[in-house]
Formats: sequence, structure tokens, C-alpha cells
Amino acid sequence: MFYGIIAMAILYTLLSYILAWIRYFNSQDERLGQSTWRWSYDYEVDGERDISDLDDKNFVRLRRKRNKIITLMYSVVLVMFILSMSLLSQILIFFLN
Repeated sequence: MFYGIIAMAILYTLLSYILAWIRYFNSQDERLGQSTWRWSYDYEVDGERDISDLDDKNFVRLRRKRNKIITLMYSVVLVMFILSMSLLSQILIFFLN
């Protein structure tokens, strides 16, 4: 149970760091929006919707970096959820015995 609490503290610190990076990327271009929890796919660029980074190279690369960080954030949140369920079951078992 002690190691689980330590792991949750580390994951929370990591999540805070990841959220700071997402806020940083959001401040780089206004087309990304201010959402922390969603990937950004819909945006306006000059020309057709890009498949590669031909239309707006800097924005597309920034969006891809931001989307990778958001994917990492979702992974950390999932691990934190699983770990919290494990901790909750350990606490319940401890108090019921």
C-alpha cells in the first residue's frame, strides 16, 4: 500500500508536468484551441485539408507534438485509475480484516 501511494504521487507529478506542456503547446498557436483533453484535427489551413505537412508545416508539426503529449496524458490517467482501484481495494481489505 505504501508503494502504491508513492507511485500515485509520482504519477500525479508526471501528469502535472504533461499538462504544463499541453498548455505550452496551446499557447503557441491559437488554432489549437485551449482544450486540454481532446486531440486537434479540425482546423483551417490555406488550401485543402492536409494529409502531410505540405500546407502549413509549422502548425501541423506543432499539432502532432501536442497530440502525442495528449496521448501520453491519457496513458498516465489510465494507469492512475487502475492504480487507484488497486489502492482502494487494498484499503478496503485492510479495514475489513
